[in-house]
Amino acid sequence: VELEEVVNLRMMDMVEVGEDHLVGEVVRLKGNRGYIQVYEDTTSLKAGDFAYTQGFPLYVELGPGLLGTIYDGIQRPLEVIKNEYGIYITRGVHVSSIDRQKKWHFSPTAEIGKAIVSGGVLGEVQETINLKHLIMLPPNLSGILKWLAPEGDYTVEEKIAVLESSDHRQAEVYMYHRWPVRTARPIQNRLPINQPLITGQRVIDTLFPVAKGGCVAVPGGFGTGKTVVQHQLAKWSDADIVIFVGCGERGNEMTDVLLNFSQLISPRTDRPLLERTIFIANTSNMPVAAREASIYTGITLAEYYRDMGYHVALMADSTSRWAEALRELSGRLEEMPLEEGFPAYLASRLAEFYERAGNFQTCSGLNGSITIIASISPPGGDFSEPVTSHTKRFVRSFWALDRELANARHYPSISWTESYSEYLDDVKQWWHTHINQEWETTRYAIMELLQKEQKLLQVVKLVGPDVLPQTQRLILDICSVFKNAFLQQSAFDKVDTYTSAKKQFLMFNAILKLYEKSEELVKKGITIAEIKATQIYQDILRMKTTYTEDDLEKLEQLLVRITTELEEINVQI
Repeated sequence: VELEEVVNLRMMDMVEVGEDHLVGEVVRLKGNRGYIQVYEDTTSLKAGDFAYTQGFPLYVELGPGLLGTIYDGIQRPLEVIKNEYGIYITRGVHVSSIDRQKKWHFSPTAEIGKAIVSGGVLGEVQETINLKHLIMLPPNLSGILKWLAPEGDYTVEEKIAVLESSDHRQAEVYMYHRWPVRTARPIQNRLPINQPLITGQRVIDTLFPVAKGGCVAVPGGFGTGKTVVQHQLAKWSDADIVIFVGCGERGNEMTDVLLNFSQLISPRTDRPLLERTIFIANTSNMPVAAREASIYTGITLAEYYRDMGYHVALMADSTSRWAEALRELSGRLEEMPLEEGFPAYLASRLAEFYERAGNFQTCSGLNGSITIIASISPPGGDFSEPVTSHTKRFVRSFWALDRELANARHYPSISWTESYSEYLDDVKQWWHTHINQEWETTRYAIMELLQKEQKLLQVVKLVGPDVLPQTQRLILDICSVFKNAFLQQSAFDKVDTYTSAKKQFLMFNAILKLYEKSEELVKKGITIAEIKATQIYQDILRMKTTYTEDDLEKLEQLLVRITTELEEINVQI
């Protein structure tokens, strides 16, 4: 939409256009003309309609009541819209992002007369049973606390504090505030990344771990399981808060997420998972401009909870759809396209997004982190396309999804040959301290076997497995056990869907012990068929579903049985 006679309008300001007050933002200013990208259908707009602006860029409202809510790309609560307007989002809908009527029990913690820095904590609200919501000063305010509301129940629009700045101006503070989505919230310091994000998915935690505060790319062609991987991480990762951004995905996928999450119980708190989750549902049939904004809306909500000292996991599904929205908007602005039509600033926009992840010391002195797990949908599974290749520059963990594994019903279909993680050195100390000192050496031993297997498979394709010596055929068999009993994991099995860090180590350590003991026996002349016929071999194949998290002592006994039962074969021979 083109405006004329523009006065005091700035780039990226929010604007409402026409009689229906359609929401949009300024994308170009030229002379006395402004160009508005509207987030909604512009049918029935006509020349001569007025435009209105508050003078703010696109912002989100931050305060109690965000958790468990389903928003669209510009933070309109979809359930409220459904209740008030019906199942479709009608044009010009304006609803508050945060419930203005609900009262929250506010407990003050700051002291009157003391100086409070930007982001300082005034008090707290029990947002859910297991999560305290800290009421903080907006990042652009600081000064002497002149008045603080007593403990009691307040709505988000009721005054809870009065602040006096250095120039003796007074400012009223409420339980909510607004923040522009494209501006990163300030921090005090970046901290080293040293704690893993435990996801419960064995191939991730053991082979390609991600640290809290890290960035991961999950590329894969259509049908390789990107969305299911992100669903599992949103369900089972040990983050305090999960923000799931469905950016340009099909409506039935978001419906599946919402229906599943409403029934799930967190294994750590025994409370519904919805109580720690925020959904941003911007499906493929919603406006393109709102799709481009949805990623920024999600990361700003993540920064808000990070400022309270929480570990936040942001699931972005998918950044390819976001980049396509960027390409479409760039085309409308007649900007010069580069490779595959993407704008020249694609790489810088990706960098801005991923830079907002990390482990931080907040302005109030608390420690919090944001972990970004972003899926990519390269056309035809081509990892050399611009979005994937640029993303690899800014992430340190890469979980490549393999179509052959997906077609073989191997879930998760994360390729152990193309994937990598640079967080190993950062998280190994945590594994050594909390799980076992042999974690790194055992992992490297397993990875070495997988690499040997890849070379042997090339030989097998040429001459067949029968010509290989017994020691090399043993490697193929053990790697097959590792793939089926460890790497393959069922999202629908109650026992197998989640595996704790302790159980993961016991499982792959058992497989390695089986290999070491079997190799000794093979060198003594015992055949692989005799080893595979033992009960212990069969028990290891079934251990992922046989032993629950309460049976870890029995799983430890499995290691002892490997030595004793395989020795019996040696004695019989």
